[in-house]
Amino acid sequence: MKKSLIALAAIGFVGAAAAQSSVTLNGIADIWVGKPEGGKVQAGSGGVAESRFGIKGSEDLGGGLKAVFTFESGINLGNGSLNGTLFNRQANVGLEGGFGTIKAGQNWNALDDIFGSANSGFDSALSANGVWQNGYTGAAAAQLYYATPEFSGFSGAISTQLNGNTANGANKITAFHAKYANGPVYVGLGYENDKGIARKGTLLNGSYDLGAAKLLASYYTTKAFGTTAKVNSYQLGADIPMGAALTLSVGYASSKATGGQSATGFGVAAAYALSKRTTLYGGLRATNNVAGNDLWAVGVNHKF
Repeated sequence: MKKSLIALAAIGFVGAAAAQSSVTLNGIADIWVGKPEGGKVQAGSGGVAESRFGIKGSEDLGGGLKAVFTFESGINLGNGSLNGTLFNRQANVGLEGGFGTIKAGQNWNALDDIFGSANSGFDSALSANGVWQNGYTGAAAAQLYYATPEFSGFSGAISTQLNGNTANGANKITAFHAKYANGPVYVGLGYENDKGIARKGTLLNGSYDLGAAKLLASYYTTKAFGTTAKVNSYQLGADIPMGAALTLSVGYASSKATGGQSATGFGVAAAYALSKRTTLYGGLRATNNVAGNDLWAVGVNHKF
């Protein structure tokens, strides 16, 4: 009798624990058809967002504390292949609570969190900042990541790799961001130090929603270690609602390396929401002094 009661109690405990847990499958299927400069009409995967599938889960540990995990892999919709290794986008586990969120594993770094927050063209392949000559490293393996809770619109995050996973720190990527997002105003400041390619970069971006249009601006500067050479880039744009489902986005961007020639670009894109999860989009990007960077495309983005 005792054994039966113990077994029933154990089953009840497991059932209660399971009821507090959740695991969901999610992703994006995004494909476009277009013509890059100097090329032929072709299909491409991930016009607005990289196509992907992922698994997310959480468990309520009580007292406002949760255990969380994410596995996410990029997919090429053109041929169905994975974009690199399995779960190349994210593979991490962590804890969430009143203290914020801490995660460990493969993860997007703290600069990536805000990098596209004020990009025109819906932060897509049609964005004007496709002419920017300075890049950044968005994800890092074996990374520790911490994000603060939000305080009256203010929040931040920091991420870093451990020396033992990066050739004694020689290839370590460290990043942080601080942002304010409250009502119509957003302002973000981000930084990344990438020892692997000896580059550091600083981003300042922001937006203001006037109702009739959302104004966008960003400035990004990078510098190679031990040199005075810099690449300075900026972008200005606006998202303009044209109706309940249609939004037009326009942007202008410029980029210049020390001693080099300025590259400029203009982008215009439109997005029509067929539902909360499915959007049709299209547009073009025209550039100056950037060979092979012009593009026109139409596509569909579906979230699940």
